[in-house]
Amino acid sequence: MIAVVDYGVGNLFSLLCSLKFIGADARVTCDAEEIRAAEGIILPGVGAFADARAKLAATGLEPVLKEQADAGKPFLGICLGMQMLFEKSYEYGEHEGLGFMKGEVVPFDLPKGMKVPHMGWNALNKTGDCPLLKYTADGDYVYYVHSFYVDGNSPYAAGVSDYGVKVAGAVCKGNVFGTQFHPEKSGEVGLGILKAFSEICKEGAL
Repeated sequence: MIAVVDYGVGNLFSLLCSLKFIGADARVTCDAEEIRAAEGIILPGVGAFADARAKLAATGLEPVLKEQADAGKPFLGICLGMQMLFEKSYEYGEHEGLGFMKGEVVPFDLPKGMKVPHMGWNALNKTGDCPLLKYTADGDYVYYVHSFYVDGNSPYAAGVSDYGVKVAGAVCKGNVFGTQFHPEKSGEVGLGILKAFSEICKEGAL
């Protein structure tokens, strides 16, 4: 079973529908023991970083998530959930992340005429060998909605998109993965990414 963490922030229904569509056994939960018993964990997220961090902290689940990630359980952060994998965000202040990966989430500094948020379809260019992208071809299009980003020069970047700057679209560090884009909104490409994560979960701890 894949545990989709429910902490009051996230596009849970469409994500769960996408997981069910590919045949994955998935459950939305905020129960620590269910998360411990799961084969893999997905941390979704939409909205403001500080608000999401506060809501996650209020659940008391942070130690459980860190414990499971440290134990090698496959872990996927999506959109804001990916941003929280990093050490710090500068979204309207300075806020600590979970620190699973070194790096920061920063505001866009774009060429004149380009708009924030980065919203819509963009090509994902693969930059590393990441099992999460096993069904993703170089240049496949994925769907983004975000106003802050992780630099695509991050050592963990496995796929990047160009939006005036190089955006880390997918990241990978051992058993911990992240997508800045929304797989559940990215059509067949997104379903392939969720399928790959499901297969990683079935293979066990990394």
